[in-house]
Amino acid sequence: MASNPPAPEAPYVPSDTLVYGGYRADDEIPLGEWNPTADSLAPVRGRHRVAKQRGGGFARSSTVLGVGVIAAVSAGGMASANTGKPPVSISMPDLPNVGSLISDDADSAADDTSAFSSVGATADTAEGTSDAGEALRSRILAQAEVQQGQLDTKAAQAVAAAAEKEADEAAAKAEKEAQEKATAAKKKAEEAAAKVAEAARLAELAKQYTLPTSSYTITGTFGQAGSLWSSGYHTGLDFAAPTGTLIKAIHSGTITEAGWAGSYGYRTILTLDDGTELWFCHQSSISVSVGQKVGTGDVIGRVGATGNVTGAHLHLEVHPGGAATGIDPMAWLRGKGLTP
Repeated sequence: MASNPPAPEAPYVPSDTLVYGGYRADDEIPLGEWNPTADSLAPVRGRHRVAKQRGGGFARSSTVLGVGVIAAVSAGGMASANTGKPPVSISMPDLPNVGSLISDDADSAADDTSAFSSVGATADTAEGTSDAGEALRSRILAQAEVQQGQLDTKAAQAVAAAAEKEADEAAAKAEKEAQEKATAAKKKAEEAAAKVAEAARLAELAKQYTLPTSSYTITGTFGQAGSLWSSGYHTGLDFAAPTGTLIKAIHSGTITEAGWAGSYGYRTILTLDDGTELWFCHQSSISVSVGQKVGTGDVIGRVGATGNVTGAHLHLEVHPGGAATGIDPMAWLRGKGLTP
């Protein structure tokens, strides 16, 4: 800590006019007292200015200033002791002596600047603190901007990932729909091709098969129930036609029976190469004999009304493999490309 320089000594006064501790004879004012007035003090300029004093009060002014500084320092120490905290060192700038502070008005501005240059240092410190705070603020804002940029990047990546996933799902859905449509179209094309192939096959079969008679009317179908049939239902397909109408071989084969058959009247059985038996019943006459080979469309007899009948007609039955129980002749004929 810098200390104040000692105050200058009071000027010498002859003993015949000044008595220490006594009174002056002219004004009778005690020399130990100092009562400054407005007239005896110059205007105060700047900080810590000590007013000029004319006369012999120079030493006392120096003494009062020193006592004030000591009292201020003592008060600081007492405050530190009262608070219970460790004392804080106080640094004070070097102050000029009291004589240098008591200067003319012309050089007062220079004295103020030189004596209290610490004021500028305090301003510089404040400015430095402000700059540090601004730098910290800028750093925080920059960090916040970086974090916001990272959040924006993550959000953009999430949006891009969601869009990509949605696009993949849409593409997969479109591909699946396309495959389903292609499969359906292929199936439909295959079905159409199969129909065409079946039609071609039936057309080819139709060249090999023919209906048993002509100028007919279907009067009875397979499976009809009634008391007219001994089995309780109709076992064949009836082609009603005038007596004498020609009966033809439906397909090529061998005659395995030709003659009277009770309730069937005159009956001819044609056995095909696959073993299927075709029964032609109620004929008025038979034109073939057993063991005879016939081709498609050959005449084998004529329509009649023999046996258990109510009118002239051809009763046709189909027995696959020579089985005792027949099948529906209508379905069988259609399977050969024929439409009764």
